[in-house]
Amino acid sequence: MLRYIQFADAVSAWFGKTFAWLIILMSVGTGYEVFVRYVLNSPTVWALDVSFIMYGTLFMMGGAYTLSRRGHVRGDFLYRLWSPRWQARVDLVLYFLFFFPGVLALIFAGWKYAARSWQYAEVSVSSPAGIPIYQFKTVIVAAGILLFIQGIAEVFRCIHCIRTGEWLIADEDVFETEDLLMQQANAAEKDAHP
Repeated sequence: MLRYIQFADAVSAWFGKTFAWLIILMSVGTGYEVFVRYVLNSPTVWALDVSFIMYGTLFMMGGAYTLSRRGHVRGDFLYRLWSPRWQARVDLVLYFLFFFPGVLALIFAGWKYAARSWQYAEVSVSSPAGIPIYQFKTVIVAAGILLFIQGIAEVFRCIHCIRTGEWLIADEDVFETEDLLMQQANAAEKDAHP
């Protein structure tokens, strides 16, 4: 059980961090579009579609990573007052009632949607550039599979918490810049005043 949790967390982290680089490509593409549109007065026909595709891919492929780091929005005004065991029990029920049916629907409906798109080499109708989008439709299925893999790990986390009374938290791998600066300032202060 613990090995599977580590495996799923590692897979989700790899995909999440890999696809996070799309934000840089999106920024460069948008910056280029702004420059050619407002400085050279020669807008592109592809920038809007490409930014939608990259943002959608980033959003979808980051879902499992966000789930592994407990980063999804939750209404926890009551939840946080419960003991970890009660939290785990409620989470376990909700995973089976809502999460897995929704993710399975995403995978199966996405599969049909993507297959149809690949069959006729679908292109975007939003711009005259005719940007191919069939590969983007495949991201729906890939994201669903990643969420399913991570969902199983979250069920195992719930079971572990019900047994032990403590949540297994994924390793921290992203830190706020403000927190890092505060740590550095505190370390420098300790060095200055031993």
